[in-house]
Amino acid sequence: MQLADKPILDGKLYHIAIAPNELPRYILVPGDPQRTEIIANMWDEKEELAYYRQYRSFRGKYKNAPIGTVSTGIGGPATEICIIELLYAGADTFIRVGSTGALVKDIELGDLIINYAAVRLDGASRAYAPLEFPAVASLDVTLALIKAAEALGYRYHVGIAASTDSFYAGQERPINGWLPDNQRGLIERLKRLRVINFEMECATLFTIASIFGARAGSVCAVYANRETGDFSKKGESEACKVACEAVRILYEWDEERNRLRKGTFWIPELFK
Repeated sequence: MQLADKPILDGKLYHIAIAPNELPRYILVPGDPQRTEIIANMWDEKEELAYYRQYRSFRGKYKNAPIGTVSTGIGGPATEICIIELLYAGADTFIRVGSTGALVKDIELGDLIINYAAVRLDGASRAYAPLEFPAVASLDVTLALIKAAEALGYRYHVGIAASTDSFYAGQERPINGWLPDNQRGLIERLKRLRVINFEMECATLFTIASIFGARAGSVCAVYANRETGDFSKKGESEACKVACEAVRILYEWDEERNRLRKGTFWIPELFK
């Protein structure tokens, strides 16, 4: 492989500025670089590794589990760069920790949404697979997120997201009253399919993880409700906490799997 195919500068993967094996296998991937610090402040140990462009990274320990976090920036193209370079760095388990807009009236601001699949309205995932290929989260990561949210007592919802490249017109937000004809009625079409939220990264993350044999999941705080029109920044710390707890759960499951030599999707709760 030529250097231009896999850019490395001074021994570090070019965009995320991380060297191979500097991070553990479990990585939380928020969009916002500031959210990486919020996440790392919840750990028992933390060390900032890099901050280049939108990619800010920490590594540490959370309740004995090795854990890392790297911000992706907004949208599929930025996420694609981050996840591919994290795969090159040796990570294989990714949890998106984001914000989202709900399409269902009964989902309140500050609630959490755990997405197990995504409608691929993005462009980056199409570079990897045709649209017939499903964007699905990993079963055990999704179960770990649900278990964490239950244990913490947070309100949460589980369902399918629609991932878009566009925050405004692509999510049917009129710009001074203008919308392209093909976007009109999008929310109603998605609601008829029981899609529960808009976001911008899951389709890319889930598709890439599936193709390369990695694991991925997502937990997002609801900042907007498109049915009620409400908007407020709520639930960020709860989403971060659930993601950290999910890593602890996955770490314990993985350790038990290795000890008992069980299969990939074995979890203790299934055999009690």
